[in-house]
Amino acid sequence: MRSEMNDAIEEAVEVLKKGGIILYPTDTVWGIGCDATNSEAVARVYELKRSANKKGMIVLVDSADRAARYTNKAPAVAWELFECADRPLTLILPGAVGVAPNLIPEEGSLAIRIPDHEFCRRLVVRLRAPLVSTSANVSGHPTPEGYGDIEQEIVDGVDYAVDRKWEGVPTGKASSIIALGENGEVKIVRK
Repeated sequence: MRSEMNDAIEEAVEVLKKGGIILYPTDTVWGIGCDATNSEAVARVYELKRSANKKGMIVLVDSADRAARYTNKAPAVAWELFECADRPLTLILPGAVGVAPNLIPEEGSLAIRIPDHEFCRRLVVRLRAPLVSTSANVSGHPTPEGYGDIEQEIVDGVDYAVDRKWEGVPTGKASSIIALGENGEVKIVRK
């Protein structure tokens, strides 16, 4: 089984490294993703979702250490929050660096999450880059709770769809989101 998972991860990474976009499972909901350092791939995700909302895109990384590589103004409390989170948590951190410019909103922040999902985490490790993660739906349409709820337009619009056998047991709900300021200011964006 692990060998099959490795094969699926390799296929997905090959597509991502060529600038492709994928449909993949996370610990929350199915996501549309691309290499977060590739501006053209990021633009394709916005186009597929019919969205210009840069605030709606999260990036996934495999650890707090890796998250620190993509933000240069995050307060120390961010790393503690990642460590003690007992459910999916996205932190919006100041000082985004090292990702595609069209992924960074005007205020210069980056939304980062560390998934608690074996396939997803191993995919990010193998990619060696942050992975865009946005819900697998057209903007304004309901977020799909499982693979069967994903609109055909989305399935047809990606370059690779991960087999649903790697879905695991997602929560079916989006992560909580907390925005942190450079001086440790906290704003709860979504519970």
